[in-house]
Amino acid sequence: MIVTDSLLTSFLKTRSDTEEICAPLETEDYVIQPIVDVSPPKWHLGHTTWFFEEFILSKYDTNYKRFHPEYAYVFNSYYESVGKRVIRTNRGNLSRPTVSQVYQYRDYVTSHLQAFLEENFDEKINELVEIGIHHEKQHQELLLTDIKFILGNNPLFPKYNETFTENPESNQSNQYVTIQEGIYEIGYQGNDFCYDNELGVHRVLLEEYAICNELVSNKEYLDFINDGGYNDSLLWHAEAWDWIKNDNIQAPLYWHLIDGQYYQYTLQGLKALKLNTSVTHISYYEAFAFAQWKGQRLPTEFEWEVAQHQFKWGSRWEWTESAYLPYPNYKKAPGALGEYNGKFMVNQKVLRGGSVATSQDHTRSTYRNFFHPNLRWQFTGLRLVKNI
Repeated sequence: MIVTDSLLTSFLKTRSDTEEICAPLETEDYVIQPIVDVSPPKWHLGHTTWFFEEFILSKYDTNYKRFHPEYAYVFNSYYESVGKRVIRTNRGNLSRPTVSQVYQYRDYVTSHLQAFLEENFDEKINELVEIGIHHEKQHQELLLTDIKFILGNNPLFPKYNETFTENPESNQSNQYVTIQEGIYEIGYQGNDFCYDNELGVHRVLLEEYAICNELVSNKEYLDFINDGGYNDSLLWHAEAWDWIKNDNIQAPLYWHLIDGQYYQYTLQGLKALKLNTSVTHISYYEAFAFAQWKGQRLPTEFEWEVAQHQFKWGSRWEWTESAYLPYPNYKKAPGALGEYNGKFMVNQKVLRGGSVATSQDHTRSTYRNFFHPNLRWQFTGLRLVKNI
């Protein structure tokens, strides 16, 4: 059985899309790692390539010869069972391989995998290619957010490009949708691709609640700032209060107060803050504090999933009040791929939805993203819930 045209097309398009994201970069942009959570673009290009080489070509193509014997060490991320790797904080310290060599690596693996799939294919390989495609789509979003952090922390505030629109405006008024008390099914039930952390359909009991049809806007969040929200300890978790004091947090990431007016760094450069767009680049800590200030709360991930068909979503990853935990009957994948999700189910919060940086066909109503509560370099926002 040879590879289906649709899967091969998806693979090749995904590889091309990643490189298109990097096209506006200068060579110097590829190697910077300002903080541990932000990886250099060069590393993303290599890591997504290593994934296909490591889990498919090296295991199933008996004629395959690795492009470089040490690239597995350089581009492994967190797969302990696969082998040693460069520690995360040191990804930005590597001037070699060069950007040019990394692109050669990508071309080599892409062409070899294409040729292999055209001649050798079965359901197991299909599954691995599909996982690899969606793994690369995840890194496409990380590329955009990491590039934004790299450029946004440059005092010149350089533009990424003129076309990436990250702040769609809305003039709708806030309305609350009531969800009745009841028992609801949670989890993925389709036949298409999903991650293992979405599986294990189960029932939850929800009390009646009302969820807002709109995300919290910059205007609403600015009211919170002007009312002294960042200076009122009663609104914050103790850990969060230490965080804002230690790091001198006074506004969302990329907000700059210049001559009494707020500006926001965007991928199109520094712009005056748009009030009628959804606030973004906030931590869970900030989302929680804002909800406290409003006398409301964040939805649980189950409340969000049950109500999601009642509102538009997808421009911001939405913080929920849920800890990232396994669903009942969750089964971790065997082998190294079992490290993909399960090992991170501690000390993290679930986010739902998607963002303006999320790749096409890479999110769904059951998708469970997750981050530590202090992180905010992703396009993260919040939606409010009222108890009834």
